[in-house]
Amino acid sequence: MAKKSNSLEDLGGFVFSTNKDFEFRNNEERQETLPNNLQKLEAHLDKKNRGGKVATVIKGFEGTDDDLKALAKQLKTLCGVGGSAKDGEIIIQGNFRDKIMDYLAKEGYKVKRVGG
Repeated sequence: MAKKSNSLEDLGGFVFSTNKDFEFRNNEERQETLPNNLQKLEAHLDKKNRGGKVATVIKGFEGTDDDLKALAKQLKTLCGVGGSAKDGEIIIQGNFRDKIMDYLAKEGYKVKRVGG
């Protein structure tokens, strides 16, 4: 016999209302990207969950996902390696923290070295 579940996740993210006067309002506000000189970024080196390999992680980006991905692409091209961008973080494969920090400083970002 199949197990019955009554959670909202089972509805696929939809909530149904029987109220005839209900008006759906999208509460998500479009996040604008801050100018470079107002961004406060942190440059980390990370080895956790990467099979012992080092990655440079840039945290603290405030802006749209498109702008985050564009910055990540610039950094990946600068270093000549792969990486990813999601949840306000840019992950670059390898130890390129100093090179990335220099580039970001030239572009006007406030970047801080975090950790060893």
